[in-house]
Amino acid sequence: MSDIRVAIAGASGRMGRMLIEAALQEEGVVLAAAFDRPATPFIGRDAGEMAGVVTGVMIGDDAEAAIAAADCVIDFTRPEGTLAHLAMARRLGKAMVIGTTGFDATGKAAIAAAGDDIPVVFAPNMAVGVNAVFKLLEVAARILSEGYDVEVIEAHHRFKVDAPSGTALRMGEVVARELGRDLASCAVYGREGYTGERDAATIGFSTIRGGDVVGDHTVLFAGIGERIEITHKSGSRMPYALGSMRAARFLAGCERGVFDMQDVLGLR
Repeated sequence: MSDIRVAIAGASGRMGRMLIEAALQEEGVVLAAAFDRPATPFIGRDAGEMAGVVTGVMIGDDAEAAIAAADCVIDFTRPEGTLAHLAMARRLGKAMVIGTTGFDATGKAAIAAAGDDIPVVFAPNMAVGVNAVFKLLEVAARILSEGYDVEVIEAHHRFKVDAPSGTALRMGEVVARELGRDLASCAVYGREGYTGERDAATIGFSTIRGGDVVGDHTVLFAGIGERIEITHKSGSRMPYALGSMRAARFLAGCERGVFDMQDVLGLR
């Protein structure tokens, strides 16, 4: 199989820089283009500058031209930007890896519709370890289905704009599905004041924002006399970037459809 040529959205951001670094070291992936918003001060500079590498690929401000130059666009920006890039990718017949979180129902529907024409990997977390945790949660929820309260605790850096994180919500969805519950009906997002006793059918979410925390997630199963905690902690953004490269290589063999990292890793 030939190399897949990728375009990186939000190239000068924290995650964008990590994606560029991963693309440069991933076998089977070629960095074809990098782009960002027109006002970004890194426009016109080499995409590998932050990593101390000369790539010959300059960060541009023409998203459509960048996407046209690649086989697959990788996007970890904001929902509004990602959806605009998705429309371009769909029009140009390009694959897309979406690591952006915080989509509303309309945004998710647009991603699903794009799968009619192009292949898309859309996942709340691209890290291989986190996706292993999703599978562990399926098993734990089946075993601990009676007599255990479920709480999801997540922490991220001060710059994250959505809460709870997409990963935390997916963890809650996984557990709710195995317990036969609808997360939209049973989720409790934070508690304050006189709340009364805990409803055993709920799944609680707690959110921490501060400093430079890359991403910590814990699902707590609390029973009488014991607690089981399944935790994933990210020390850097590189696991997300490397997982995204695996997703891009996976899409090289797909014509259309919406997939997630469980598909990419063969965990279905």
